[in-house]
Amino acid sequence: MSEPQARKLPKAQRREQLLDIAQTIVREEGTDALTLGYLAERAGVSKPIAYEHFKTRSGLLIALYAQIDARQVSALLEALERTRRKLEDVARVMSTAYMHCYTAAGPEWHAIAAAMRGDEEMEAFHRELLDSYVAIYRDALAPYSKLKKDELHLRCVGIIGAAEAISRDMLQGRVDEATAAATLASLIVSWLS
Repeated sequence: MSEPQARKLPKAQRREQLLDIAQTIVREEGTDALTLGYLAERAGVSKPIAYEHFKTRSGLLIALYAQIDARQVSALLEALERTRRKLEDVARVMSTAYMHCYTAAGPEWHAIAAAMRGDEEMEAFHRELLDSYVAIYRDALAPYSKLKKDELHLRCVGIIGAAEAISRDMLQGRVDEATAAATLASLIVSWLS
């Protein structure tokens, strides 16, 4: 399914175009279909262009996951800035943003995460992302908690783990988005109260 030869784009725009096409491939055909060669073919560019941007398939998956993640973090931080300063409100906003991101990103979010398992580079990247989420949650929740920093950190690790599990059930149709978000919010409030 080769598309017409792509016109010359600035490097940043080409990267975004390639990432958008990569996400489409994952959505339509799954992560196994996503190779740098196939991506280049679908984008109408030469293989060296795809390799120049991502180096390896792992690099492509990492970039794709990072792009989706950046959108989630941005939406969360913007929502937190507009939130009243009360634990219940912060927990609700955090939970709603988390679940909405999974709904908006679709099942490819978990598919990409699953494809990243087993590769050392991708595992390290995924650990860094989870650590950054824990830090965001810890910093956002610290004003509402009397827990010591280490204990709050560990509870935020649990919150992120719970969020991942609940979002998986939501994507499998076992629970709707509103219920998933409300459940996570209630966990956050009860674990910090």
